[in-house]
Amino acid sequence: MRKIILIIYCLFLFLTVGQSQSIKRLDGSSISFSTIDQTVKELMQEHHIQGLSLAILNKNKTAFINSYGFRNQPKNQLLDTASIVYGASLSKAVFGYLCMKLVDEKVLDLDKPLFQYLKKDISEYDYFADLKTDDRWKMITARMCLSHTTGLPNVRWFNPNSSEPDTLGIMKIYFKPGSKYAYSGEGFKLLQLVVEEITNQPIDRLATERIFGPMGMNRTGYVWHDSFGDENVAVGHLNNGLIDQKKKRTEAVAGGSLVTTIADYTRFVEQVMQEKGLSKKSFQEMLAPQIAIHSKTQFPPITYETTTENDGIQLSYGLGWGVFNCSYGKAFFKEGNGGSWRNYNITFLDKDISIIILVNSENGELTFQALLQKLLADNCIPWKWEGYEVPIKK
Repeated sequence: MRKIILIIYCLFLFLTVGQSQSIKRLDGSSISFSTIDQTVKELMQEHHIQGLSLAILNKNKTAFINSYGFRNQPKNQLLDTASIVYGASLSKAVFGYLCMKLVDEKVLDLDKPLFQYLKKDISEYDYFADLKTDDRWKMITARMCLSHTTGLPNVRWFNPNSSEPDTLGIMKIYFKPGSKYAYSGEGFKLLQLVVEEITNQPIDRLATERIFGPMGMNRTGYVWHDSFGDENVAVGHLNNGLIDQKKKRTEAVAGGSLVTTIADYTRFVEQVMQEKGLSKKSFQEMLAPQIAIHSKTQFPPITYETTTENDGIQLSYGLGWGVFNCSYGKAFFKEGNGGSWRNYNITFLDKDISIIILVNSENGELTFQALLQKLLADNCIPWKWEGYEVPIKK
């Protein structure tokens, strides 16, 4: 009897260890942890990448998480899963989730014109005062801000029709709000202004109370928290050899100031995948297509060339996230790009699979397509539209 029990116990250990050493891919096949490690290290070497953190979720839970390389290569400091990195535009996904919580609390209405929330005329808010001569701004709603359909530029200091700087930095509306998609960080700033005014709280406090605290994201914030400390903070690595050290922000930017760790952000994605923290209605609305996307590329944001090449996957934007539908079912994604910081997250809802990549190297985006195709057997992500398409070596 004891031998039978021992055999069963050993078999259980064998099966448990075996399962924990691989992850399931989108096509149902598996890939081992050792192959994941090898793939990451080879791509980092090929593209001269100093540091990369990776998490893969299976069945809506973390199945693999690891960090590779350096948080600061010149100082020979290694990156780990608790190292603080710059989230860049991953901030927008978190803000979208926060806004949906406010919708659940009946604090925010997605379709109420934002001017109706403000206590003063737009001319009295310095950052947006230029809009006073264009009444179309009164059409803008929270839904438009979160789905990038406001007509506002991405960054007022850059021409949205090209990559050229705009030295005047005039805030203006480039098309009728709600009529088309064009990525806009300024739209998120406008919604942040409204959210902070109607709640009488800064968004970092709102996010800490409603998201970061409850989820155990203790090293995440829209501003710098003294509790983060100075010991385990990553720097960015530029191709010219310079170090990109982010300043410790004291003012939040809903669309771009998030700092986090791979461990913390993975907790956030887990919660979203498990549909926790939001009503069923708000979760579905957040990830529902709000506007179909027909631009040839995501950047520059305001272009007039259109294409139908992404119609097959119904490429669209939801509320804070890009969305599409392909042979693997529904998917939602968000990128983050800030100089030497390159981040990517995509979740396949119907497969209960997600991947998060946080890179503190200017070359980080060169790994995204290869990693997804190798680690998840992806064949439907719109890499060309996102600007991440790289020829794959056979």
